[in-house]
Amino acid sequence: MLSKRLLAAAAHIAPQLPQRTCGGLQVQTSQLALGRARYVLTKTGGGNGTNSADVLAAGARRAGYGTSNAAESVADAEDAQLAAAAAVAEASAAAANAATSSRAPHTYQPMHETLPTYLNPAHFHVLIRGHGTTFFAGVPDSLLKDDCSYITDHVPTEDHVLAANEGTALDLAAGHHLATGCVPCVYLQNSGLGNVVNPLLSLCSSKAYSIPVLLLIGWRGELCLKDEPQHTLQGKVTPSLLHEMSVPYEILPDYSDGAFAVLQKAYSHFKTESAPFALLIKKNTFEKYSLVKRLEPLGAPDMLHREEILERILAYFPEDPLVTTTGFTSREMFELRAERGESHSLDFLTVGSMGHCSSIALGVALAQRQRQVLCLDGDGAAIMHMGSFVTAGTTAPANFKHILINNAVHDSVGGQPTGATNIDFPAIARACGYRSVACVASEDCIGPALQTLREQEGPCFLEIRASPGARADLGRPTTSTHQNKSDFMKTMLGNVGR
Repeated sequence: MLSKRLLAAAAHIAPQLPQRTCGGLQVQTSQLALGRARYVLTKTGGGNGTNSADVLAAGARRAGYGTSNAAESVADAEDAQLAAAAAVAEASAAAANAATSSRAPHTYQPMHETLPTYLNPAHFHVLIRGHGTTFFAGVPDSLLKDDCSYITDHVPTEDHVLAANEGTALDLAAGHHLATGCVPCVYLQNSGLGNVVNPLLSLCSSKAYSIPVLLLIGWRGELCLKDEPQHTLQGKVTPSLLHEMSVPYEILPDYSDGAFAVLQKAYSHFKTESAPFALLIKKNTFEKYSLVKRLEPLGAPDMLHREEILERILAYFPEDPLVTTTGFTSREMFELRAERGESHSLDFLTVGSMGHCSSIALGVALAQRQRQVLCLDGDGAAIMHMGSFVTAGTTAPANFKHILINNAVHDSVGGQPTGATNIDFPAIARACGYRSVACVASEDCIGPALQTLREQEGPCFLEIRASPGARADLGRPTTSTHQNKSDFMKTMLGNVGR
């Protein structure tokens, strides 16, 4: 027997039948298929047109496929009003069946193709809220961008946290459960599983504190689908990683009754085991949803886009090795080199490993102290592993130049805010030991700031504020990751005379 709260939630996604008047009441019925059961859900209103969610839930009736009679009433026998609503639904359904039986039979054209289906983010969250989950935390992912955008637009800010990294999101969720007893939801890309391993095993596991959390995991690199090289192995091992960590999982179906069924399984697990449960999200699971809440651009009105900033960086550092962060930055740098007819051998394109490019660049700088080494970072990536600022300031190589292009959004996965709007990155860098720091925003200031960066002794930090967005026709690197590594290493090793 399904709870009235769940049926009330599910009713929001059921197709509506024509409204009828019966016994002086306005009756609105809908049909909903969930698993192997079909429900007739009834909403009644008095003469003034008011409705009752309890009547909607308690007026639900379960019937078997292929029959027109209700097999089971879920009306609350202790509530006369709700029982009456179920009776009204019975009369309405009987009238509808009688009208249908008098019609001439129809001939239908068979379907020769299966049309694709997509899960509406609003429907999905109605079902989640029906189970009592109201708190969300996570790091956006391209496969989850429609769902993440819906959360950003519709969940109150006090109940939704865009976390610095996936481990922090899980910690926040655990704290919410400890304070409320409710099951929270954490969303992430499967590449972020590395960041959640520690709190997942040592905090939320049934072997530790037994904290139930619903994990929504974007399954990049899923089996049998071509994806970017950084996702290939991660996608292959994602199910086995969850299995080895004793986290049960299901693949989220792309239709409402399938989502209902797996959520039933997940929340049953929470009740019996009080431990995490994961839903793997495949590509194109969710229906398209465009983010409405967008932040005002940072800084001055004459700010440049990231690709325009990269052009200026190449002009001031034409022969210096670059380590670029993940997302659009590495893709734009690759295309800029190709457009300029230049070799890619000076660039290490960090197409994965979000948040780690500054440490990679620092390692290169420590080994090649005779030449300047640039890190081209992003705000979301820098926030994800900000502890690397401390390492750079402590080791203090004079040839390390750290440029952070800050547009305050997760640009490549939907445009959700990173929280970088009001962060004083130069102050953080200075406190961590960088010798010189600066921040610029307007186009006219970028050139002089880059010249100063080139001339100063490092470690140096320069934040350049940018307008969000990228070209619609932006491509991807046409060389393999192995070729990128090989070309870069030949340049580095040749420089030390090997």
